[in-house]
This record gives sequence, C-alpha cells and structure tokens, in this order.
Amino acid sequence: MEFKLAFGRGTLDLCIEDHRIADVLEPAVIPCGRSSGDIINEALARPMGTPPLVDIVRPGDRIAVVTSDITRPCPSRELLPPVLEELRLAGAREEDITVMFALGSHRQHTEEEKLKLVGDEIFHRFRCIDHDPMDCIHLGTTSRGTPVEIFRPVVEAERRICLGNIEFHYFAGYSGGAKAIFPGVSTRAAIQANHRMMLEDCARTGNLDGNPVREDLEEIGKFLPLDFILNVILDQQKQIVHAVAGHYLEAHRAGCAVLDTMGKVPINEQADVVVVSAGGYPKDMNVYQAQKALDNAVWAVRPGGVVIWVASCEEGLGSAVFQQWIESSSKPEDLIERVKSDFQLGGHKAAAIAMTLKKCSVLMVSSLDPATVSSFYVEPSPSVDKALDKAFSITGPSARVIVMPTGGSTLPVPDKTG
Repeated sequence: MEFKLAFGRGTLDLCIEDHRIADVLEPAVIPCGRSSGDIINEALARPMGTPPLVDIVRPGDRIAVVTSDITRPCPSRELLPPVLEELRLAGAREEDITVMFALGSHRQHTEEEKLKLVGDEIFHRFRCIDHDPMDCIHLGTTSRGTPVEIFRPVVEAERRICLGNIEFHYFAGYSGGAKAIFPGVSTRAAIQANHRMMLEDCARTGNLDGNPVREDLEEIGKFLPLDFILNVILDQQKQIVHAVAGHYLEAHRAGCAVLDTMGKVPINEQADVVVVSAGGYPKDMNVYQAQKALDNAVWAVRPGGVVIWVASCEEGLGSAVFQQWIESSSKPEDLIERVKSDFQLGGHKAAAIAMTLKKCSVLMVSSLDPATVSSFYVEPSPSVDKALDKAFSITGPSARVIVMPTGGSTLPVPDKTG
C-alpha cells in the first residue's frame, strides 16, 4: 500500500507491503453536501440552550469575540462573518466589537498572521488584538484551586462569544467550548494550575467523565458569563463538516458526540509498529503541537512496540521551557518526576513524551536537527523508509503495522463489538 503523509506544508511518501498492514486508521467521513456557510448559518439559527445570538446582544453592548490563535486549525475567517452579521442585525456597532485571539501560553502574532486569520475586510474594519496575559483581572479561585484570571477586555465586555473547533485534546479530553476563555485568555499561572492535573487518570484524550482538567476550566461560568459559542468540526482536509452553537456546555457536548463518531476509531488489537503523521501544518508546526498526535498513537501500539512519528516541526520545539527541561535532565524519568512537583507549561510536553517512552520506542521523521530530536530522548530518522527498517529490526520480521495518516484527529479505541 502507498500513502502520502502530510508533512509540514507538503507530503512524504510511504510504501508498506500489504501483508504487514494491520489497519489504516482515519476519521470517518461525513458526507454533508453543504457549504461551510450553510452549516454555520444553520447552527446559528438553531442554538442549543440559548436564544439566537441576535436576541442576546443589545445595542451599546461591548462585545468580545474570542477566537483561536495561529497554532489552531480553527477557520476564524469563515466563522467571523456570519457572527458579525448577527451582531449587526442585533444593533451592535462595529466600534463596540473586539476580536481577540486566545494565545494561551503561545507567542504573540505578527500583523500578517492576524490578517491571515480573519481576512482583509475584518482586519481593517474591526479591532483585532492578541490576548495579553499580563493584563488580566483576578475573579476568584476554582474548587480545585485554579486562579481565575481573565484578560481585562474580556471581563469588561458585556457579551462574550467564543469561536473554536472541537478536536481531541490529550488531557482536556476535547478542545473547544469554555477552553477559549479559560484558560485561553488567562494568565500563565492559571494555565499551569489547570494543566498540572494532566497526570490524573481521567485526564485523557476523548474523555469528559470525571476529567479534572475539563471540569476545572468549565467552572469559568460561575465567575464570568459565557454568552454564546460557535464551534466547528473539521474533516481531514480542514473543511467544516459540522457546527454547533449556543450554551458553552450543551452545545460543546453535542459537538464532542459528533466528533466521537468521526474520530474514535475501533481497533481489534494493538500493532507492533504505528506510523503516525501529525497531520501537516499547523498541527506539526513545532514539537509542542505535534505531540498530540504522538499521544493518540500510543493507544494503537503494543507495549514494547515502536511509534514512527512523522512531523515537520519547522518552527522547532515551540517552547523555551521545553528546551530548558530537556537540557537539565539526564533521562526521561527525570522529566516525569519533575512535572509532578514543578509543573511548568512547555515542560509538561517534555514529560508527556517521556511518559510515552515508558510504553514504546519512538522514531521521529522531522525537519529538526538530529541532535535536537535526540535531546528529548526520541531517535531521529532521516526518512520514513529508514524508520520502518529500524522499527522492524526492533519488533521482528513478522511485525504488523498500523498507519495513522491524520494522527491529531484520530483516537484509537478498543473494539467492544467483538
């Protein structure tokens, strides 16, 4: 079988003998036959748990429209026009609307990146700003001890609208919903307090039940009203196939259920070798982002097996803290122990990779310097073919392979029907 694996802004070829392939795991395809605009407008017309947006906003309201940053595949330039039209119909003035990019702990945008995210017309007609973690207001503390510290313009707005896409998240369960505001436009301290719960058993990909990270961030509603969300689900080509709108919990849960039908792919047994692509740019723009695909692949590989991690990472590690942690460690176990007592954003990604290495070997095909790959205890490989040869030398001549062409969007789960 031949595959073209997304790699940065291009592809890499992969060829595997048929008898070696145990499975090819890809998200299900939703045939919708509708345009993105129709899908979005239908969701806006039928919100879940709230009135339509046009009935929520009043003339004179200051409105914060919070959307994703450049590291996310959220199609802001498709979501914003219908939302802004709803606000216009409600009587909102352009000068009362601010589009805010939820950076989380990521870097600030360039002006060119902001323009790319929202499009020329919106960029020049509306105020478009990055969230500033140094300009936040303390609103209280969650039941789990996380400080609720939110970007001042979001707090001072009368109405808050969250845009985003729903995909699997390796410890919050799913992206989207309230995550856009908390901790999306929060402080580094708040993000660290929330994310340190990633080590708890229920904090895992595709899980909402008892997930401490998700439950903690969704307490934002007790401190600050979230008036409306518009979240979308994207297919492998990053096209919108479904949208949900309305209440930040009810609509989000409905979206997660749809994503499950697409992205949770049953497997009969784990394979000796898993070849996983992070899904190309922006999902593999740096190690920080591409790690999510590695985390998903772990569910498909047997203990002692090999994951071949295909991710360009053209922007490097994506975190200075990640680099500092790996430079100060001497073995993977050091990272796991450190995250338990000294949780830091960036460092938590290094610890997550170290946790993967407890189960399996990882070979990485990337654009990174081989020494950089080796520094976080992953073995670099110059090509997918060379990585396969190495994997088979580890797992044996009868090794079977699972291929995950879009690893960031595919979550292997045990097949309970058999």
